[in-house]
Amino acid sequence: MNAEQAKFLADHYANLIEKELPATAAVLAAVNEGDRNYKPDPKSRSAFDLAVHIARADTFLIPSALKGNFDNDPEAGKRWAAQFSDAAQVAAFYRREVSETVQQVRAADAGVLLRDINFFGLVTGPAANMLVFAHDHSLHHRGQLAAYLRAMGSKVPNIYGPSADAEPART
Repeated sequence: MNAEQAKFLADHYANLIEKELPATAAVLAAVNEGDRNYKPDPKSRSAFDLAVHIARADTFLIPSALKGNFDNDPEAGKRWAAQFSDAAQVAAFYRREVSETVQQVRAADAGVLLRDINFFGLVTGPAANMLVFAHDHSLHHRGQLAAYLRAMGSKVPNIYGPSADAEPART
């Protein structure tokens, strides 16, 4: 990957992440308080824990890649998650912080984007490649959480088109 390719990839993924932000925030906000502990299976994360995971990952992975260091302390992560008492707080945080993260991506110079980073010993490659993983990870978990919503009694927001819960019925 050369400098021009790294900047192109960063700009492309900044645009994609920014485009997905409203839908992801809407899915996070849709976790209703009464059913926040819903899990489709005992091995699954609860709806609220999954919402917090999305917010944490989307504001941790990209800045960490740009810094060149993934310093993940599980205990610090638990303390970080404790700042949220409801899904509305998670969604507001997500809107604000992911917008800032997108600006960091756009401002990153090619040297930062080309720097090889080690992702927890699983893979090493240019920081720009982490944007692909971060985007895909976010959409994966957003889809997972969206699939929880109706089953747990929440309304499913519009994501890529009209939702039966968000749009009036068509006749």
